[in-house]
Amino acid sequence: MVNGSGSVFSCGGSIIHHEWVITAAHCLANRYTFVVRIGLTNLTRPEYILETDRKYLHPNYHEISAGVQTDDIALLGLDRRVEYGPNIQPCRLQNSESKNRDFTGVILTISGYGMTDDSWNGGTTSEILRFVYLRGISNQRCLEWYPGSSVIQDETICASYYNVTSQSSCQGDSGGPLTFVDTDGKPTMVGVASFVSSAGCSSLWPSGYVRPGHYHRWYKEVTGINFDWTYEDTEPEPAPPAPEEEEEEEDTPSWANYV
Repeated sequence: MVNGSGSVFSCGGSIIHHEWVITAAHCLANRYTFVVRIGLTNLTRPEYILETDRKYLHPNYHEISAGVQTDDIALLGLDRRVEYGPNIQPCRLQNSESKNRDFTGVILTISGYGMTDDSWNGGTTSEILRFVYLRGISNQRCLEWYPGSSVIQDETICASYYNVTSQSSCQGDSGGPLTFVDTDGKPTMVGVASFVSSAGCSSLWPSGYVRPGHYHRWYKEVTGINFDWTYEDTEPEPAPPAPEEEEEEEDTPSWANYV
């Protein structure tokens, strides 16, 4: 992302359609042009490099003040259709049906190219795509770490480290996907990386994410596409009944139909 003074910043994002990327609003706020790298596990080897200026911040997000806000979510429109393939697939968004699901204790995955150590004192970003496991915590528990926070609302999901405190999202991972394997066995994005504590990425403090399931009406207003779905949509169709076997005549040996 490039701002008015020419400064360059980096964030994560996820393909949700051939021409659309979802990310955090603070990644796009007060910035004007965007270079998108798609289909990669190494920053230097993307399948696509696209440039666009089509940013859509959620209307409840205040761009001028920017920073951490509850509705820290945005869409980026692409001017070229991106074809799916082995390294490019759309990320399935959390549906509205499960937008307030309790993820306490659920194993989640965050991925990105962000800082690999405490960034507040000048860390380094990763050239390769990395991921770590996290554990979901309740908003009530999250507010114990961030008392009085107005950001942590129903639209927020918080996650703590899985078994080592260094497991966290960090600067540069903002806008990236927090995912889990849903009840139908499919990976699903349940959070867009939004904030970490000023105590540091490797601290005990949980990180915060925006629940995409709260914004399906807005997605459709912007893109014209309905990204919502139900669990009934994902249930496999019942197998057709097996054909009934014809009864053989009593005087015909079982081998008579074979040559």
